[in-house]
Amino acid sequence: MLLNDHTKTAWDGAPFVVRVTRDCQRPKPLRVKEALRITEETPRDVSGFRAYLSMPGASPHTGLFQPTIELPLSLDYLDEGDVVAVHPATGQLQVAYRKNAHCNSLFVTPACNNFCLMCAQPPEQNDDSIYSLAFNAIPLMDIDSKEIIVTGGEPTILGGRLVKLIQRLKSYLPSTAVHILSNGRRLRYLSLAQDLAEVAHPDLVIGIPLFSDVSYEHDFIVQARGAFEETIRGILNAARCGLNVELRIVVTRINANWLPRISQFIVRNLPFACNVAFMGLEPTGFAKGNHEQVWIDPADYGESLYAAVQELKYHRIPVSVYNHQLCTIDHRLWDSARQSISDWKNIYLPVCEACSVRHGCCGLFASNAEIHSRAIQPLTLSEWTSDGV
Repeated sequence: MLLNDHTKTAWDGAPFVVRVTRDCQRPKPLRVKEALRITEETPRDVSGFRAYLSMPGASPHTGLFQPTIELPLSLDYLDEGDVVAVHPATGQLQVAYRKNAHCNSLFVTPACNNFCLMCAQPPEQNDDSIYSLAFNAIPLMDIDSKEIIVTGGEPTILGGRLVKLIQRLKSYLPSTAVHILSNGRRLRYLSLAQDLAEVAHPDLVIGIPLFSDVSYEHDFIVQARGAFEETIRGILNAARCGLNVELRIVVTRINANWLPRISQFIVRNLPFACNVAFMGLEPTGFAKGNHEQVWIDPADYGESLYAAVQELKYHRIPVSVYNHQLCTIDHRLWDSARQSISDWKNIYLPVCEACSVRHGCCGLFASNAEIHSRAIQPLTLSEWTSDGV
């Protein structure tokens, strides 16, 4: 499933966001922020919508509706309640929100102050319009949304604007969980941590990566000198202000053998973590370019991962295993494995079709189609039930 594509339609104008609807009877005050999907049954006198969406040949009188945006086939799934960012000058369409998705990501900036060797979203120069579109998309989202992930780039680079974004999420989506993905370095400024805490969001977590317990090792992975110290200060400031912190360890060839050591560091110094996640590598972006340096088969670090997880469990620190297929990890870790890969980039290999436990497995990233563990194989129902999963 694609979240970004282009339409053949282009015209002069500033980017805007719209909520998709199929209802021709929408109240007129709402139409100015909505895009109507039109078909050959759409009445000719429907007016007032910010835009109109059609598939090729879907309506014989599309010329009556302006502006009409011809959707590419890849975005034909857009339906009631979805939110789309439209860039008229370039024809770019970005799906900002899908109503039926279990979790949505709100991309707020492409800029980052780290340059991680395995980054799946390589940093770019900041673009203020990206933040504006995300900010404007929030009121259009369904109030019953389960979770919103705020991501980038590095969201804390936005400073006070990030605080305003979280306030807006709290106001419009008061029951929706919010998860900020941050490297934590800007939280070394206590004032930023305090401002985020003062929003008093009822269900806010900040996910911060920790790639080693030794400064020069962490700094090498993120390619930023002094990052480890700043990250630790940020984590401590967040906890000091009462914010929930999840620690994230992306497992690479570089740090795979350090995992038990990292867990011991967390037990001694950061036991307040609301969760510690060991994450499988997504082989795209910089991770693809640095494949030989960062990729390691999960089958080759099984003992290290098991020891690291057990260390945290022993000290009653919540722990999860993300992005790892069940057949690639020790069966004693299955109770910690999570279905963590976003549905729009989630795949299963042909060999997975015969697996009896596929419904409980996270599957693979689409980028794993060519780069994946040699241990992937179908499991039997007896293997599933005997391990109590």
